[in-house]
Amino acid sequence: MKTPIQRAPARVAAAEAEDDATKGQIRLANEIRILGAAEKVFARAGFGGATMAAIATASGLPKANLHYYFGSKDVLYRAVLARILGDWLAPAQGITADADPRAALEQYIRVKMALSAQRPDGSKVFANEMLHGAPVVKTILKSELRPLVMEKAAVIQGWIDAARMAPVDPTHLFFTIWAATQTYADFDVQVCAVLGRKSLTAKDHARATEHVVSLLLRGCGL
Repeated sequence: MKTPIQRAPARVAAAEAEDDATKGQIRLANEIRILGAAEKVFARAGFGGATMAAIATASGLPKANLHYYFGSKDVLYRAVLARILGDWLAPAQGITADADPRAALEQYIRVKMALSAQRPDGSKVFANEMLHGAPVVKTILKSELRPLVMEKAAVIQGWIDAARMAPVDPTHLFFTIWAATQTYADFDVQVCAVLGRKSLTAKDHARATEHVVSLLLRGCGL
C-alpha cells in the first residue's frame, strides 16, 4: 500500500497535467478567437491598413495577447492565410479513386459553397493576397496546393478514362469550381446589387448552391 507521502507526487503530477491541459485549451481558444478577428480585419483593411490594435478590439482581447501568441502582424497574417488554405484544401481529400464521382464532386462543391457563405472574409483575404502577387503564400501554393491539385486531377482523369464521367480538363475543373464558389464571397457586393439585397440570406446561398452544384455536375456529365 502506498503511503500518503508516496501518493503525493502522483496527485501533484495529475494536478499539473490537468493544469497544462486547461492552459492548452485556453491557448487554443484564444488563438482561434484572434485568427477569426484578424480574418475580418484583414479582409476589410488589407494587410497594410490592418493594425494589431484593430484586431485586438475585434477579438475582445488585450493587444498584448496578440503579440504573445503571434509576435507580430506579419506572423499573424501568415497564420491567417495558412488557416484559410488549410480549410480549403481539406475538402478535396474526399476525391479518391474508389469514390463515386458524382458524390465526391458534389460534396466538394457544397463544402466550398458553405465556406464562402460562412467564411467570406477568409476568401477575401486570400483573393487580396492573390491580387498582390501572392507574396506570402506563393511558396505554399507551389509546395502544398499544386501537389494536391495534381493528385486529385489524376483521380478525376482516372474517372474519365474509366468512362465514369464526361471528358473535362481535370485541372481547369478545379479552377472553375473555385471561381464559381468563391465569387459569392469575393464579389458579394456585386451579387447583392444584382439581386437587390443588402446582404445575402441563407435562402440566397441555398439557391446559389443548388445552381452551382447542378451546373457543374451537368458539365461533368454526372
